Amino acid sequence: MAEEFSEEQSVPAEGAAAKSGRSRRRRKSGKAEGRASQYWMVVSSPDNFRKTREHGFTIQGLKTRHRRRVESMRVGDRLLYYVTGRMGFAATVTIASPMYEDHTPIWKTARRDEDYPWRVHIRPDVLLDEADWVPAKDIAYRLDYVRKWPPEHWTLAFQGHIHMLNRNDFSVIEDAIASNARRQRHLAG
Repeated sequence: MAEEFSEEQSVPAEGAAAKSGRSRRRRKSGKAEGRASQYWMVVSSPDNFRKTREHGFTIQGLKTRHRRRVESMRVGDRLLYYVTGRMGFAATVTIASPMYEDHTPIWKTARRDEDYPWRVHIRPDVLLDEADWVPAKDIAYRLDYVRKWPPEHWTLAFQGHIHMLNRNDFSVIEDAIASNARRQRHLAG
């Protein structure tokens, strides 16, 4: 059954530039004032997506090599899930905490030393049952992000672990997920 839930970048410091001629930047924790939300796509294996679901969509870990991307995430940013193998979009969530490091084993990969240490707390928005996941092939042609690749190789857009999307692409996918959730609720009665 589908579930629908309701519910910074660095800021220049005041004062003079550093001796090197570069301006100093200071980071604010949580959501930065005046910063627009960012939109992310997590590419997940079916097993790792299931682990996130088993944790109630309250936590998401990201791979070691993506520390800088995760550091740029802020409270209020949005994530969506693309599940490999099924090639479908399964859920949207909102980031609910700044990044933190935790090596507790939850998610798995072929690399023995990878424990997805860069983590954020998340809050579920729209979750679909597996039978209702949105097939990527049905909407990929509408996404600006996918146009970076030749049409015959559109699936390359869904390789890797974490990708930043523009607001329009995120909205196209989230609208399709929400539409499937409404259809699922209607059929359930």
